[in-house]
Amino acid sequence: MRRFLTLTVFGFSLLTSSLALAAPLPVVTSFSILGDLTQQIGGDKVAVTNLVDVDGDAHVFEPTPNDAKKVTHAALVIMNGLGFEGWMERLTKAANYKGKVVVASDGLKNPLEVEEEGEEHGHEEEHGHHHHGAQDPHAWQDITNTRLYVKNIAAALSKEDPSNAAYYQANATKLDADLAALDTWVKAQIESVPASKRAVITSHDAFGYFARAYGVKFLAPVGLNTEDEPSAKEMRLLIEQLKKGDVKALFLENMANPAVVAQMGKEAKVVMGGKLYADALSAKDGVAGTYQQMFRHNVTELVRGMGVK
Repeated sequence: MRRFLTLTVFGFSLLTSSLALAAPLPVVTSFSILGDLTQQIGGDKVAVTNLVDVDGDAHVFEPTPNDAKKVTHAALVIMNGLGFEGWMERLTKAANYKGKVVVASDGLKNPLEVEEEGEEHGHEEEHGHHHHGAQDPHAWQDITNTRLYVKNIAAALSKEDPSNAAYYQANATKLDADLAALDTWVKAQIESVPASKRAVITSHDAFGYFARAYGVKFLAPVGLNTEDEPSAKEMRLLIEQLKKGDVKALFLENMANPAVVAQMGKEAKVVMGGKLYADALSAKDGVAGTYQQMFRHNVTELVRGMGVK
């Protein structure tokens, strides 16, 4: 009987140890796009928590004590970098976080430089904006850059959880192939629009990388940061372009205040296009529940809007 009890206790110990080892790796990501990429790579081996969730605005995010608790219990924290999460350093300090902070954009060879206050912006020559930081952080709007994100995230998960490294790398390889195919599709869709019509206005200046990669001109009343306020001059110039027909497509973003763009559309008597997803995904059951869905939705709406006669 004593031997049976000993074996039973030993078996239970093995079972609980096995369950502990099989527990998903707790990962905190700074915003929903990174969260989705991490989930696609990590599958059921990870438990992902977004600090800025779907339809959220990372530009105006203010961490709470509850966010600090999330970071405290994370095995990995994954952020975009390029100045996007100005609040991350103070959050990890508040959480007394000692783990690894992974910067998904590490190794990016072609970051878009932004200008100091009052200078002209590279892909939008008519209007100066107030920018914060030295680089445009919205690198995921070029799929080639997102493929680098995938590589960095997979490497970080594999290093932190080497027993599942092959699983992470296999998922990353599949995701990379999906993104390569998506990139080809995007280019074909954009090329279906005459070059003279490839110009749109969006809520804020989040599509610089998209502009450079796919040949669409983006104008915006607000700069890289959604907290910026448009000047009267910038508003007037954009409205004039709409009235003249230089730009026919006017879009809102899911996480931006619609008031400014709606006012422009009203004054120029231009019909609003569909909603774009720039810095945040939609809910899982929405039109932009994954990174791939976001890109397909945005491109479909852009092509439709630019094609208006």
